[in-house]
Amino acid sequence: MANKRIAIVGAGPAGLMAAEVLSAHDYEVHVFEQKPSAARKFLMAGKTGLNISHAEPIEQFVQRYDQVEWLSPWVKQWDANWIQAWMQDLGIESYVGTSGRIFPIEMKAAPLLRAWLKRLVEQKVTFHYRHQILDLSNQILKIQDLKSEQIFEQDFDAIVLACGAVSWSRLGSDGAWQKWLNAEEIEPFQASNAGVEKAWSRFMQAVFGQPLKRVEAWVECSSKTQGDIVITHYGLESGLIYKQGRALRQQLKQQLSMCLYLDLLPDLSVAQLAQKLQPSKKQSTANIWRKAGLDIAKANLVREVVDKSLWNHAEKLAYEIKHLKIELSGFRPIEEAISCAGGVKQSVFTEHLQLKSNPYVFCCGEMLDWDAPTGGYLLTACFATGRAAGQGVHQYLTQ
Repeated sequence: MANKRIAIVGAGPAGLMAAEVLSAHDYEVHVFEQKPSAARKFLMAGKTGLNISHAEPIEQFVQRYDQVEWLSPWVKQWDANWIQAWMQDLGIESYVGTSGRIFPIEMKAAPLLRAWLKRLVEQKVTFHYRHQILDLSNQILKIQDLKSEQIFEQDFDAIVLACGAVSWSRLGSDGAWQKWLNAEEIEPFQASNAGVEKAWSRFMQAVFGQPLKRVEAWVECSSKTQGDIVITHYGLESGLIYKQGRALRQQLKQQLSMCLYLDLLPDLSVAQLAQKLQPSKKQSTANIWRKAGLDIAKANLVREVVDKSLWNHAEKLAYEIKHLKIELSGFRPIEEAISCAGGVKQSVFTEHLQLKSNPYVFCCGEMLDWDAPTGGYLLTACFATGRAAGQGVHQYLTQ
């Protein structure tokens, strides 16, 4: 009897993890990737240092996801410790940085990906690059070979969709797969881990590209987070902004004004800051502010946002600096986002990531409806859901 045939659509981290699970069994595993090579977004993310996971306690780790109950069993099973051991098994040593983030010692994604693909090929996984899936019907895929432009159909015993979300489409995640599912099965995508927009006056042009260092940020009903924020021509951008993204999107969902609050000098109390801001006939306002801790970027932001009538009122100005309200107009376009919120809803799956509407099909990775900030959380969930989908397929084919 011939081996059962499995198709995996997408050669990103989730698809490769599903392939790894399934290649351990006696299946014929085919991975279809429309780009000329595998895991292009993974490689792009690793250009500045591949942050693959995070070493914080697991109960704290899982709270970074907006679908905690859904994802946590898988993330706990294939956690940061598991990932480090898995990397070591591929010959890639890792380390935990001062921030708790986990990186390969080489800091690059390419050596890890090469070792991973080599092992998968050795385990008889067949890769079909420049092959685009045009349609999906039950267990049949309509495929186009982009080199020869030949179009053909193949049927499989199971299909794993690991197609990504809709950001970074030039790297392969173009969202074309959405037409294969019913619209009601998908939560509309929104930009996540993206910059926010604020219409600045010309006065702010002098500090475009400069950081607001060691500030505290929060949204009403969210916890405070500390770090740096970069002032850009369109607004604000940084990991600190990304961490508040979920709360900011909630404001938009509730049709509220999108507002971010900043404490520009979190190491000082309002009273301490007010003392430093007392007006002086011997010193200019700019000099008083500089000595109080406001560098050029922070001072310009205060001038931009705080009414001029408060500048010489030390107590009121101190309060404003520590509760600076930035009214925002929205997020940057989804194409610029690192990741997306939204995707295939939890309710349309069985507990094994199998579609209820089409039992031949399983889904994993960023195309699922979950979200997390940067810091290794995105990759960890892609690995975990890829393995969960792979296990789901094996259970389905052996029941």
